[in-house]
Amino acid sequence: MGKLTQDFYNANGAFNYFWNEIPKIGVDFDDTKAIFNVGFTLHNPMDNHINAEFRGWNHLYAESEWQWYLTGDPNIDTLGRLYGKIPPIWEKMADANREVRSNYGWQWKRNGQLNYAIQKLREKKDTRHAVISIYDGKESSSRYMFDTPCTCAIHFHIIDNKLDMSVMMRSNDLWYGFPNDQYCFSKLQKMVADDVDIPVGKYYHFVTNLHIYNNKLKK
Repeated sequence: MGKLTQDFYNANGAFNYFWNEIPKIGVDFDDTKAIFNVGFTLHNPMDNHINAEFRGWNHLYAESEWQWYLTGDPNIDTLGRLYGKIPPIWEKMADANREVRSNYGWQWKRNGQLNYAIQKLREKKDTRHAVISIYDGKESSSRYMFDTPCTCAIHFHIIDNKLDMSVMMRSNDLWYGFPNDQYCFSKLQKMVADDVDIPVGKYYHFVTNLHIYNNKLKK
């Protein structure tokens, strides 16, 4: 795999770039074209709309997903009330109680993780403790058969008096996952920055496996 571009002004620039690069340099991997160990920077993370016409990204849905995360309720019916319907993927992932582990708001509220991270940032600007853990391999046997969180962790740093954020993912689907994930994570970055009373800085996105499903590849 050749050298990839690592700096983008916004999420739309990153989406368009990888949409063109993955089919050219990706390897066949589980019904996808995939590239591995990808990291890049979004310099203006709050410019978080995907504007590529061929994608038809749905801002209303992404905002509904963010509002669902804010509730911390893992029940997919809450998303249905916010959005007006429940996308089939969430029905497929839900357990017998109609709950999912991929509601990231539920995850960051577990054991007060988000509040802890914010408190650490307030107490010590150069803290390395402002981390939220999401994917938990210790739950895999009982929880992750149909619903495995794609994000491993989120880490906040204050650099040059701005809040930078690093998102680490085990897997990210460029077509469906990245547009909505980066939208919700950038909103989280802004929320934490506001709580700490500093501006938003850079967003670093790291993915072990960034892919496009074969049925979405350009023909």
